[in-house]
Amino acid sequence: MYEHIAIAVDGSEEAERAAKRGFDLARRFDASVEVVHVVEHRSLRLTKSSTERERLRERGESILAETAALAGDCPVSTTLLEGKPGVQISEHVQETDASLLVLGRQGATGLGKRLLGGVTEHVVQHGGVPVLVVPADAEPTGEYSRVLVPTDGSENAEAATPHGGAIASQYGAALHVLSVVDLQAAGGAFNAGGLEDEFVDRLEREGREAVDAVAEDVAASAPDVSVETAVNQTASLDGIAVGIREYVYTNDVDIVVMGSHGRSNLKRQLLGSVTSQLLRDIDVPVLVVNSRV
Repeated sequence: MYEHIAIAVDGSEEAERAAKRGFDLARRFDASVEVVHVVEHRSLRLTKSSTERERLRERGESILAETAALAGDCPVSTTLLEGKPGVQISEHVQETDASLLVLGRQGATGLGKRLLGGVTEHVVQHGGVPVLVVPADAEPTGEYSRVLVPTDGSENAEAATPHGGAIASQYGAALHVLSVVDLQAAGGAFNAGGLEDEFVDRLEREGREAVDAVAEDVAASAPDVSVETAVNQTASLDGIAVGIREYVYTNDVDIVVMGSHGRSNLKRQLLGSVTSQLLRDIDVPVLVVNSRV
C-alpha cells in the first residue's frame, strides 16, 4: 500500500509526534521515508542579510536532521525546499510519487484545538496523495488496535476502504465500519412532526448496504482482518461528524480512515464538511483519502 512516505515537518512538537507515526508506518509497510521542510519565502523576505537567510536554511537543515534521527532502521532521506509550504509540499509529493503524506494538524502556528493549520488544509485538498493528519493530543505511540472507516456508500468513501484494511492488517487491528444516519439532514432542521418510520428504516437499510459493501471488500482484500459494522442515528444539528466523533470515543478508536468528502459534498469544495469538522474536533489521527488517488 505504501512504498514511499513523505513526512512534512516544521520544528514543532506536533510535527515530531507526526513523524514518529510516519516512521512506524514505514516500518510496518517496509517503505522508504523522505522528510521535508519548507523555508517560507515570507520569512526569507524579512531577512536583512545573506547571513540571516543562511541561518534560516541552517535551521531547516537542523530540523530535518533531528527528525531523520528518529527514523531508526527506516531508510530515510531529507529535502529542504523554499516557498509557500502548502504549495511546495503538495507539488513535491506528487513529483516524487509519494504514496502517503504525514504531518501535524496545526504545526508551529498553534492555531487552537478547533482550527486546522493552513498548510495542513492546503495539502489535504491539493496534495493529490492520501494524507495522515496527526493532532497534538494524539498518543505518542503508533499502535492501532481499532481502525474506523466511516462510509456513506459514495465513491469517495469507498476509496478509503483498502487503506483501512491494509492498516488494520499490518497492525493486527479490528476494523470498524460505520454509517451514520443524519435525521436532521433527512427531515430538515424545522421538521416538527418527525420522520415517518418507513423513511427512517429506508435510510438505515441504505446505511447497512454501505457498511456491508465495505465489509465484503475488506474480506476479499484482507481476510485476516476482523470487521465490525454499525449503523447509528444522529439527530444533532451538527450532523454526521458528531455521530462519527461519538463512535470514536465510545469505542476507543485509534485512527480514522475516510474519504475526503462524501455524497453530499461532491459539488462543493474538495474538503467535505464532515471530514473538515472531524480533522478539527477529534484527538486521534485521521487518514484522508481522495478517490482520485
